Amino acid sequence: MRLRTRLTLWYGGAFFAAGAVLVTVVYLIVRSRIADNLPQSDDSLDAIMDAREHFGASGEELAALVETVVRRQQEANAATLQAVLLGSIVALLVVGLLAVAFGSLMAGRVLRPIDAITATAQRVADRSLHERINLEGPSDELKRLADTFDGMLARLDRAFEGQRRFVANASHELKTPLAINRTLLEVAAAEPDAGQGVRSLAANLLAVNERHERLIDGLLTLAGADRAPADPAPVDLADIAAHVAAQFAAEAAASGVTVDLDAAEAVAVGDAALLERLVANLVANGIRHNHPGGTLAVATATAAGRARLTVANTGPAVAAYEIDALFQPFRRGEGRDRIESVRGVGLGLSIVESVARVHDAALTAVPNPGGGLRVTAEFPAP
Repeated sequence: MRLRTRLTLWYGGAFFAAGAVLVTVVYLIVRSRIADNLPQSDDSLDAIMDAREHFGASGEELAALVETVVRRQQEANAATLQAVLLGSIVALLVVGLLAVAFGSLMAGRVLRPIDAITATAQRVADRSLHERINLEGPSDELKRLADTFDGMLARLDRAFEGQRRFVANASHELKTPLAINRTLLEVAAAEPDAGQGVRSLAANLLAVNERHERLIDGLLTLAGADRAPADPAPVDLADIAAHVAAQFAAEAAASGVTVDLDAAEAVAVGDAALLERLVANLVANGIRHNHPGGTLAVATATAAGRARLTVANTGPAVAAYEIDALFQPFRRGEGRDRIESVRGVGLGLSIVESVARVHDAALTAVPNPGGGLRVTAEFPAP
């Protein structure tokens, strides 16, 4: 139940309770006063005696007359009490309903700043931390809450921006010496007088250098993948899946992995380059963590207006409790670091998770019964 509804119910319940007490008190007071005003038996006898002296009427006739008057007075009093009670209840119901409506309006007005805070929090979550609430009004509890939230967003914005700048600057600074190393190694290996040992050493160092370059590229992509797309546009995941499958066809054939592509139209809104990187990382992961003779199934579809990408591969068995660790940087299954891997740098699935998050996509990964992993990314409807 929403907070506004609960506040309205509390306000309406308190009003009805207070109104019921007021109606009860008024009813008891009116009934008491009417009972006090009824003629008593002694007064009736005195009235009979006086009437006999003045009019000469018999006692039986005067007693019947007085009894009739008293009975009619009691009936009139009972009708008056009933009318007062019914009128009070009807008035309580009408005013109570008006009070509930008024309470709903007041609750909405009181909770409006909280709605503004919630809306801002939803917009900045996993997107941009540059927005602020900037709540106007008196310096009350809600204003102080909004100002505190704005201060927290400012500190988070500075922290994340500093982190992104550090990763980007460090990655760019490291690219230059790696490029120089690669050039020097290639030149040394191409020398006519270079022996077999020098060429073998140069080849090994070039492989290490290439891996470091992939690591830096992954860090740059990971640093940029945490930002929302600047200019999102409709992108068909089927085209991206077909393009990526063609790119990795040679690697899949060399690894003995069969790629099954089922590319149906699936339009998502986002950054085409980041979405291509997401698909490429999933396909590369499915090929490199597979076994000869295995399969890799890539499928795109549209379900309930939402674009869906599914990448499933065979391979070693993956425990369900290890899946979360796979999406952390430099991690692999069973809690081991993936830094020692010669086929990757340990950032592929981390980049996938970041790209899915900034596109508001629901990313799920489950182990296949026969081994391997099934990863599904479902994007919001355009």
